[in-house]
Amino acid sequence: MTNSVLCAVDVSNGDDDIKAIRKAAQLAALDNAQLDVIAVVPDFGMSQVSSFFSKDHHEKMVTEAKEHLNALVTKALDADQNAKVRHVIATGRAYEEVLNLAKKTGASLIVVGAHKADISDYLLGPNAARVVRHATCSVHVVR
Repeated sequence: MTNSVLCAVDVSNGDDDIKAIRKAAQLAALDNAQLDVIAVVPDFGMSQVSSFFSKDHHEKMVTEAKEHLNALVTKALDADQNAKVRHVIATGRAYEEVLNLAKKTGASLIVVGAHKADISDYLLGPNAARVVRHATCSVHVVR
């Protein structure tokens, strides 16, 4: 297992996670660590909601998420740096998948962005807050 830094992004947020990716890359470089960037798509397969989507909807979501993730990382860093980044698309609850991957890869650090807070999530979004609370490694929150 190599030393790794895990950066969690939401590809539906447009360019909002560029700062988080850049900070994660900077922190990974300090430790000569592998940079992993994860995006999570929701799982509609087991819910009543799934009947409203076509059978190949999930595959299309994953393909689209991969394209967006690649474009986002390339925009944040550059094509050469992007080629060294491990891109991960997971399915499920965002915070659970981030924590699972961090455990699986032995990540020494998780980097998350703190997105626009509203009244109900004043300091952190619900997924970032759960990652901070339950991670077994350090978590860097990028504002």
